[in-house]
Amino acid sequence: MLLLAISILPVVLLLIYVNRQDKYEKEPPGMLILAFFAGMLAIPLTLLMVAITNHIIYSDSVFYSAFIEAGLPEELSKFIILFLIIWWNKNFNEHMDGIVYATFVSLGFACVENILYVFGGGLGTGIMRAIISVPGHFLFGVLMGYFLSLAKFSHSGKFFLILLSILVPACVHGLFDWLLMATDVVGTGLGLILILLFIVLDIFMWIAGVRSIRKHRENSPFKNPTPPSTNLYKKQI
Repeated sequence: MLLLAISILPVVLLLIYVNRQDKYEKEPPGMLILAFFAGMLAIPLTLLMVAITNHIIYSDSVFYSAFIEAGLPEELSKFIILFLIIWWNKNFNEHMDGIVYATFVSLGFACVENILYVFGGGLGTGIMRAIISVPGHFLFGVLMGYFLSLAKFSHSGKFFLILLSILVPACVHGLFDWLLMATDVVGTGLGLILILLFIVLDIFMWIAGVRSIRKHRENSPFKNPTPPSTNLYKKQI
């Protein structure tokens, strides 16, 4: 029970956090639940992509593991699920929605992944993943949702922005994993440098994530709705 709790708790806290940031028009609970559980389907989709890729161009390098086996297939799988769920959905009607749904999909993925890793690695793994990995998936989701919303509500450059909603989180995810993985295969001195670079990246991700949430939230058309009485007054005039 303790391992299950420490696996799920960081996911729940981040779900609550991002839902509270959606201040001006809350998403239907049913859609949020759908996005979260659909995100779990990105796990088998990722495994399928990795199996196919490894059959064609396998490498045992750290770069390959971080970018080709993790960053790109995981974020592409999440994007496919996210796009199918919300792109044509009527509830995707403001910029903040992209971030909300993307993080719910991403945290659905992270929840299953976290349970598997924590039950395999124990309490220490659970604590480290609660601090590093689960928030990482959350922030990758913020980046994906940020660019997908720009694509949704832009009058031009939609394809380029959709491409960014895949490539930006995939590249950041790959770099995130590479910095962690590479510390195990280099010397102590270089390993410390990589750890410092990882900390810098993590801080940058949080700053970018919070700013992205704030920007899209404050861009909401529901922020300052015109009171009905004002509309009536204008009509009379």
